[in-house]
Amino acid sequence: MAAEENRRRPPGRGPMRGPVRSDERSLAPDLARGAMLLLIVASNTVFYLWAARVGPTGWHPVDGGPLDTAVQFAMITGLDLRVFPLFAFMFGYGMMRLYQRQTEAGTEPRTALALLRRRGLWLLLFGFAHAALLMAGDIVGLYGILCAVLGTLFIRRGDRTLLIAAGTGLALLAGLTALTYLDAAAQAAAGTVPEGPTSAELYASPETDLLAAALTRVETWAFSVTLSGALFSFSFHAAILLGFWAARRGVLDRPGDHLPLLRRTAVAGIAIGWAGGLPAALFHVGALDLPAAYAAETGPVFMLQVITGLPGGLGYAAAITLAAHAMPARVRGSLPVALTTAVGKRSLSCYLAHSVLFSPVLAAWGLGLGAHLGSFTVLLYAIGVWLVTAVGAYLLERAGRRGPAEAALRRLVYGGKASNGRTAPVG
Repeated sequence: MAAEENRRRPPGRGPMRGPVRSDERSLAPDLARGAMLLLIVASNTVFYLWAARVGPTGWHPVDGGPLDTAVQFAMITGLDLRVFPLFAFMFGYGMMRLYQRQTEAGTEPRTALALLRRRGLWLLLFGFAHAALLMAGDIVGLYGILCAVLGTLFIRRGDRTLLIAAGTGLALLAGLTALTYLDAAAQAAAGTVPEGPTSAELYASPETDLLAAALTRVETWAFSVTLSGALFSFSFHAAILLGFWAARRGVLDRPGDHLPLLRRTAVAGIAIGWAGGLPAALFHVGALDLPAAYAAETGPVFMLQVITGLPGGLGYAAAITLAAHAMPARVRGSLPVALTTAVGKRSLSCYLAHSVLFSPVLAAWGLGLGAHLGSFTVLLYAIGVWLVTAVGAYLLERAGRRGPAEAALRRLVYGGKASNGRTAPVG
């Protein structure tokens, strides 16, 4: 009845509506977000192996047994710098759907845009708290800034403008990649090797002092949400804008109407993503001989991973959407799907919960167990963390409750329009 009334109300003539209801959700976006959180928690493992010797990028260890090497190869090829563009695409898709639901309910476009900016501000504050307390690699704050900035600049722009802007971002990234090749060639000719802190050091994982660790995390986070993130993460910008474009067409909500596009994106995107990660993976395991300057974090091999990360992430989104569309009813009702979609509906809460179960256990300022794990064993731990949060999310779903972070964010953003945190129960 409420949805019918919203359709009858002229655009721009009504008050702001509340947050999305459970009956307005689609399987594919929630399934994609839930699977994405598993990939994210796996990709974050490298930042907690703080006692290991790492390669030129400062990310993955170069020691360990065959299982560790296999995990490193697979992650460099298929996960590193592919998952976060997927996250950005899903975030952009959600932004546009939020804006559409508001305007379709009769909310003034300016009011709906102000809602997005307010949401972005609160996400920035959530991200700061997350970084200060637990995780320097927080992306919530970055997406908060991009929610406000890209929402203001592009949410009401035409499709052609969105595609041109996304293409411009990728062109800038390609130019930056070319510059890194020239720089690496000069360094290789001079015999110099780029040096810098490892990713674990930037995340303060080896730091034993709580205050010093917090200060390092905030410093790293502040750089990532301003210069390296908000200004120069062109692949993130493009992913969000493509999310806007896809949401206008309902690509994830109505996959049956877009099967050729989804199939092409899945096949080509994943192929490009894996091909772009392969040189770095081969170099890491010693199967490709390159000067260290080429494989460093500022080198062209790493940048090739970055520029092919967007098609890889889009390919994953398309593949998950196709899987959701093809699922028979009995599979849709299965426990694995229920667990994954429960996580997807509570992606912010589960993302933050991952850090609660990761940082104090693995970092030196906590229990310090990261010093005793390798790439394979820490991956097993990450899968266990995801399963714990999935069970928690499923129990909340059965109880008809939102995630605590989602409930808090909705109260802050919507005020009196927010629900009491309850959703329609499962089953």
